[in-house]
Amino acid sequence: MSVSGRVVKPTTRRGKRTLQKREPQVIEDPKRALFLKGRKTSELVRRALKDVYQMKKPDALMFAKRNDITVFEDPTPLERHCKKNECAHFLLGSHSKKRPNNLTIGRMFNYALLDMVELHIESYKSLMDFIGPKMTLGIKSCLLFNGPQWDESDDLKMLRSIFIDFFHIEQIDVIRLQGIEHTLSFSVTPASIICLRSYKVLLKKSGLSIPRVELEEIGPRIDFSLRRTKPASPDLMKEACKKARELIPHKKRNISMDVFGTTHGRIHVGKQEILRIQTRKLKGLKKTGEEKWAKQKKLKVLEK
Repeated sequence: MSVSGRVVKPTTRRGKRTLQKREPQVIEDPKRALFLKGRKTSELVRRALKDVYQMKKPDALMFAKRNDITVFEDPTPLERHCKKNECAHFLLGSHSKKRPNNLTIGRMFNYALLDMVELHIESYKSLMDFIGPKMTLGIKSCLLFNGPQWDESDDLKMLRSIFIDFFHIEQIDVIRLQGIEHTLSFSVTPASIICLRSYKVLLKKSGLSIPRVELEEIGPRIDFSLRRTKPASPDLMKEACKKARELIPHKKRNISMDVFGTTHGRIHVGKQEILRIQTRKLKGLKKTGEEKWAKQKKLKVLEK
């Protein structure tokens, strides 16, 4: 169902499969993010967009040209771009005299704006300014949120939820120690400054069964401060958080599998009475009176 309340019914099989993919899933696929520039951007904003884009790849799409978008006044152009490119998140960079070095991060639901937060870049160190190992493409990051302020402010709670959705790749049930290679740390200072740090996880020998863990900063390093926020309405958030019911497959009867992996099925066929089967009547196959009398006699014997 669309946001306006109009029920969309598919007319083709391909359209039905497309609508089924947009429905709530038990295990969701990685969501794409759209990176774009506003009317005017500074060199600091362009470098920050490029670095976050490198962290989000390959589930990311970046526009090279500028766009006449003021998302807090009119989100319609942004919703149109996200729908056309099938992106559920966006990061918009802008720069003006009133709001310099500005980043707006937000989410979409059903290709309509759900919520967003405007951030001001207080300080920034680029990914290229760090010497050492670089981030691997498509790596799964471990997210850390430091500071009690994340649970005390509604705006920070919303921002934490957006960060988790933005950098989420896939659901993992079992974590292997050697598989944790990268960590994103989000810390809030007493002055309400949000510090983003990126670390490479290094496992070194410790002489024990558990290795010694060290963190090496690989960038980027960004400090944010909150500006404007636009939370989602309670009804829309409830609809966006709806989970799909996991269907339990029915057990198939009369089907078994042997030790070699071959599937065997048992089919029950009723008794076939060949003499009672009706076939097409042809003149060449028309029976005489003696044949009819013999057939009736045989049927009476069978009934007895």
